[in-house]
Amino acid sequence: MKSDNGPEAILKLARQFMESRILLSAAEMNLFTLLDGMPSTAKNLAGALNADLRGLTILLDALTAMGLLSKKEDMYLSAPDVVPFLTAHSPRSVLPIILHAAHLWESWSDLTPIVKGVGLTKVPESSARDADELRAFIGAMHVVGTPMAQKIVKAIQPGSARNMIDVGGASGTYTIAFLKAASEMKATLFDRPEVIQIARERLAGEGMLDRVHLVAGDFYEDELPGGHDLALLSAIIHQNSPMRNVELFRKVLRAILPGGRLIIRDHVMEPGRTEPKDGTIFAVNMLVNTAGGSTYTFDEIRGWLEEAGFVNVSFLKVGQHMDALVEAFKT
Repeated sequence: MKSDNGPEAILKLARQFMESRILLSAAEMNLFTLLDGMPSTAKNLAGALNADLRGLTILLDALTAMGLLSKKEDMYLSAPDVVPFLTAHSPRSVLPIILHAAHLWESWSDLTPIVKGVGLTKVPESSARDADELRAFIGAMHVVGTPMAQKIVKAIQPGSARNMIDVGGASGTYTIAFLKAASEMKATLFDRPEVIQIARERLAGEGMLDRVHLVAGDFYEDELPGGHDLALLSAIIHQNSPMRNVELFRKVLRAILPGGRLIIRDHVMEPGRTEPKDGTIFAVNMLVNTAGGSTYTFDEIRGWLEEAGFVNVSFLKVGQHMDALVEAFKT
């Protein structure tokens, strides 16, 4: 693919972080919530935030120029079209994901020394520092993930499967999509104890709690509950080293019945590893945030699945945005 690599395009690429950093700082200060329906001058807002007036005014003007705030005379207000997505109280808010991106800023800043061989000294801690932040983050991921889950389930076509396991299923975004698509299906959702309670509440709200067995555990340490004819590993394998993926695949194999099917949703790279673009960038994200994660080719994934004991591995769906699908079966 031909690209414009002239000096203006290169300099634009080098400066792309600037608007991103402006948005991240605004999110960290919760400016959009503070200015939702409550217009304020920079001076009043600086007093409320104990912020530097000059610095805050410059930030507010930049946010206005970016279309995220509106300004009338000296009064600032959150732009109406961003309020549902950037305010803390909105059920459609993606603010927790933006705050997660602000957390990633710190680890990405170590990219140069990591690539030069200094190495990842420790796996970065989760950006969710307490239960409320975890709940907000998982809620935002559900908002973003629901449309994709519906498309993914349609592509998978669960068919005659009646008992699925959603490994690391968070609050049940994919479990819900499967149960809506297959009225006779039941499911097991397996995740950490603090996440299971969030899933319980969401599934109860959907009227599906009686169809889901919630199991708390750590899939790196614990065995998975058995007896399933369909298993889902959604956005998990990229955080693992090859060895860890083989170990996880073996656990999934033990958790499904003969003839059972495993579906993997993740980035799946072309053999040359330069496509899809999102996958190459996400591999860098794994480089700076995990001890051994990356994005992988279909041949690599197939090799690990076969090593774990799966058969009939196929590339079910090509994807550009972590929506590729690989399937495999237990004999």
